[in-house]
This record gives sequence, structure tokens and C-alpha cells, in this order.
Amino acid sequence: MRENEAGAKAADLARKHGVAEATIYNWKAKFGGMDVSDAKRLRALEDENSKLKKLLADGMLDNAALKELLSKKW
Repeated sequence: MRENEAGAKAADLARKHGVAEATIYNWKAKFGGMDVSDAKRLRALEDENSKLKKLLADGMLDNAALKELLSKKW
């Protein structure tokens, strides 16, 4: 990001780092203006959020299975 902000072209950076040019633009949109510590904190929060979403989905699936089991007449 710093190289791009310093004036390097996105196409040259993409070739240098072996990524697509669109990736450079996506990173710039997502991480532009952030410090390294901010980007690391954002990554940690995103990881935690994905873990929590997975736990919620598992809980909802268990709940649905229990409701299905209890709804049947014995």
C-alpha cells in the first residue's frame, strides 16, 4: 500500500508481488489509510467474527434438529 501511495502504478506492483491488479485495488479500498497495527486488529476482529458466526450457525442447527425431534409424536 505504501508503494502505491508513493506513486507506483498498480499494474507494476501487481506484477512485482504476483497478485492481480484488482487485488491491489481491493486492498487499497479495504486497508487504505490504515497503519499496520490497525490492519492487524481488523484481521483479528474479522477472524473472531467468523468464529462467532460459525458457533451461532452450529447452535441454530442443533436447535432446529431438537425442534424437529420433539415435534414428532411418540
